[in-house]
Amino acid sequence: MIVGVGIDVVGVERFGRTLDRTPALRDRLFTPAERDLPLESLAARFAAKEAVAKALGAPAGLGWHDAEVERSASGRPVLRVSGTVAAAAAALGVTSWHVSLTHDAGVASAVVVAEALGQAATP
Repeated sequence: MIVGVGIDVVGVERFGRTLDRTPALRDRLFTPAERDLPLESLAARFAAKEAVAKALGAPAGLGWHDAEVERSASGRPVLRVSGTVAAAAAALGVTSWHVSLTHDAGVASAVVVAEALGQAATP
C-alpha cells in the first residue's frame, strides 16, 4: 500500500549559488558521504530529502541527515533513513522506499514513494 508520494524539483544553478553563499549549508544538508558529490547530484539529493518529507506528510522536526541517498552496486539510488525520518516513517507503517532522481537542462528532480505492507496510517 502506498502511504505517501513526494516530488520536488531544484534549479541546479540557483542551488549552487545558495551553497556558495552559505558554505555551512552543505554540511547541514548532506551527510559526509554525500557532500563531495557533483553539484547536479547534490541538487537531486536535496530534492529527494524534500520529497521524503512530502511523502511523510511534512511533519515538523525531520533531520536533514536522517534521509540519505546512496547508490546500489548497479548505480540505482537507494534511500536510507534513520533517526527522525525513520521514526516518522515507522509511525505511518512505512516498510520500504522507492526513489528516482534525475537532472537535465539545469533542473534536478526526485520522486519518492513510501510504501507499507498491509494496513498503514495516513500522513
